Amino acid sequence: MKIMTRDNLKAAFAGESQAHMRYLIFADNAEKEGKPNIARLFRAIAYAEQVHATNHFKALQELNGTPDNLQVAINGETFEVDEMYPAYDAVAKLQDEKAAEKSFHYAIEAEKIHAVLYDDARKMAQMDKDIDDGKVYVCPICGYTVKSNAPDKCPVCGVSKDKFVSF
Repeated sequence: MKIMTRDNLKAAFAGESQAHMRYLIFADNAEKEGKPNIARLFRAIAYAEQVHATNHFKALQELNGTPDNLQVAINGETFEVDEMYPAYDAVAKLQDEKAAEKSFHYAIEAEKIHAVLYDDARKMAQMDKDIDDGKVYVCPICGYTVKSNAPDKCPVCGVSKDKFVSF
């Protein structure tokens, strides 16, 4: 694949991915404002943006087997923990941006856990096995993620167990 086309596909993937997430956030906001039909429209179009992003990703030919995909995920989480968020946090501290500092802190703490969960899953996938079928719980405030049982309080942000979202 020629470099310009590859760069364009990567940019299109990034743009569609951001639109997907932005529209889901807008949908949640519309729902809170009592506009369920606008929320539904945002969610529908968010799905369409996901379809576009998926098509671009497939065209990039970066979809591999599960062990390799898990390694890519581990590499991404590790980069965020070791390099990206520490650099972003340093700038936020320098500029005294408290909301950004909190957001970056939440993300870095959650990403550490994600890398471990992905690594455990990769080891199972390398043996051609799946992980156990227990639930995964995610804190809706900071993104802290845990398998099997949610803690009484989130160790990162302190939110109560009943607020965790289960998957």
